[in-house]
Amino acid sequence: MDSSAWDERYASAPELVWTAEPNRFVVREVTGLTPGRAVDLAAGEGRNAVWLARQGWRVTAVDFSLVAVERGRGLARDSGVTVDWQVGDVTRYAPQADSFDLVLIAYLHLPATDRDTVLSHARAAVRPGGTVLVVGHDLANLTGGTGGPQDPDILLTPEAVTGALSGLRIHRAETARRPVDVDGRTVDALDTVVVARRDAA
Repeated sequence: MDSSAWDERYASAPELVWTAEPNRFVVREVTGLTPGRAVDLAAGEGRNAVWLARQGWRVTAVDFSLVAVERGRGLARDSGVTVDWQVGDVTRYAPQADSFDLVLIAYLHLPATDRDTVLSHARAAVRPGGTVLVVGHDLANLTGGTGGPQDPDILLTPEAVTGALSGLRIHRAETARRPVDVDGRTVDALDTVVVARRDAA
């Protein structure tokens, strides 16, 4: 989907398309880190960016949907936090090198070439001692999980993500279960979760 299609999807929903609550894996992996500068690439409506700001992070949030960014601004305002919102295509947007203590990519699903470009930008943007956190629908979700994109060419695997983060130390690379409610019963979605860190200088 291009930016206009996402604009239409967000604009057609009277409320947030996604929950205002942060992703469980973002909370799990970020809790305990010392807040610093963070960039949320493909931030959508800003649920993770706003949560990071509430934890004391100085956050830049980037998304190519103007409608999503405007909703993120509203969510931040309602939460009493400040986020630097930027409209940009993350396949072309390159965060400043060696500048961020946390680079977050959550549920960004692209063809392999574009995905690797974004991961390369993330790898370059993280400063020594910093963390790159990638979360997204796993390829195994097609047969063993629920929801998410159904195109195998844009789904993640831990191996595909870590392969594009060479030079960083991999602290976690797993297919994780995420309980979701479907028609009144709890079932598991399967997500790729990768945590990589750049060694301190």
